[in-house]
Amino acid sequence: MIRLQIVERPGANLFRTLIRAMRSGDLRTFVAVKRGKKVTHRNPSYSGWINWSNSAGVISCEILSPRRPGTEWRLLSALVGRLADKFAESVHAISVQFPDAQPAPKKRRKRRRTR
Repeated sequence: MIRLQIVERPGANLFRTLIRAMRSGDLRTFVAVKRGKKVTHRNPSYSGWINWSNSAGVISCEILSPRRPGTEWRLLSALVGRLADKFAESVHAISVQFPDAQPAPKKRRKRRRTR
């Protein structure tokens, strides 16, 4: 899972603009489902989805791809690329957080017996 925060410029109303563009067909790359709370890519080879919410001008996203772990980067690059191409004037900043790597379990060393 990759987390993403998009900070919009004051008065841009980016979240509503993105959902409206997806529903009207102006933004044909992504599809908004579940009342706009979930976003999927139109191309089925981009497995996974984006859960997102809006609060006080910050769009918080979680990019998930449970069927193909490790391919979240494809959705991330498509989303950031589309934002940079069509909505750059509405975006103030984008912050990406990658999950913490799970530490490998430590192997216990056997003690040698001394005589």
